[in-house]
Amino acid sequence: MSSKIIFVVWLISFAFASTRPAEAQQPTKKPLIGVLVAGSPSSMESRIKAFQKRLRELGYIEGQNIVVEYHYAEGNYDRLTAIATDLVRSKANVIVTWATPVTQVVKNETNTIPIVMAGGGNPVETGLVESLAKPGGNITGLATIQNELTGKRLELLKEAFPKISRVALVFNPEGQAATQGYERLKAIAQSLKISVVPLEIRKPNEIDRAFAAIPKSRVDALLLESDPIFNINRQKVITLTAENRLPAMYPERRWAEDGGMMAYGTDLIEVASRAAMFVDKILKGAKPDELPVEQPTKFELTINLRTAKQIGVTIPQSILFRADKVIK
Repeated sequence: MSSKIIFVVWLISFAFASTRPAEAQQPTKKPLIGVLVAGSPSSMESRIKAFQKRLRELGYIEGQNIVVEYHYAEGNYDRLTAIATDLVRSKANVIVTWATPVTQVVKNETNTIPIVMAGGGNPVETGLVESLAKPGGNITGLATIQNELTGKRLELLKEAFPKISRVALVFNPEGQAATQGYERLKAIAQSLKISVVPLEIRKPNEIDRAFAAIPKSRVDALLLESDPIFNINRQKVITLTAENRLPAMYPERRWAEDGGMMAYGTDLIEVASRAAMFVDKILKGAKPDELPVEQPTKFELTINLRTAKQIGVTIPQSILFRADKVIK
């Protein structure tokens, strides 16, 4: 073989060899995480930050090795289906949902893309999973059981104010978990000799009307169910309750921090943080039906003494001693 032929063969071999590293260095597609929230960015800020923080701790940097798209329905449930459809079409690797109605909508859109619940009612009762231990489909994550705690909140209200006999329950009847919570509450209220007066609010523009009806209802306390509509309008609801000078119990700590009198519920910051861990496991190959649904183990009682003083009521020491946080 002549030296010219040998040289040409060498050149061809070198050309093929030199292309392999370039091919191997082609950028890999970043995993896409879709986050679908029924509320607004401001109402979810602390929980989204906790979710992002845990993702970073797990080694995920948005824009570098992962893409996260945040979608907010702003309390408009009619927007959820369109957003969920877009997320499914974008072939997201995981969809994270906040609140039971959101999870239900996404479930209707896909039975293949993994869904991580970052809160919501009991998913077995609402038909989202077969069981907590074995979800049996494409959904897993965490249940916050916020509305399931309504009975406990009523008991705390009665303990703090033994003379109450009529309590307004503010809830959104379009939320399945909230409606189930109302049904459970009836039996507990009966045992406490309390009449529950339902105040149904389906849309933000119904809030003023509902609270305007409170004086005629002759209630002496108020209980609020958890719902994105109320979260978005949190300050308005707190102000209207104070104007009616009613002792009130809310579903989570931030309500009391923002001026509500009492709040009892799940530590939602911890729930948001743990949701990121479910995302991590799924991106590493775990199947949703292999990951048991978690329930909260930590509940918080927060009391705002400033608000109690403003509406002219006294919270007994027995309740204050049990509080995780007292705002003075």
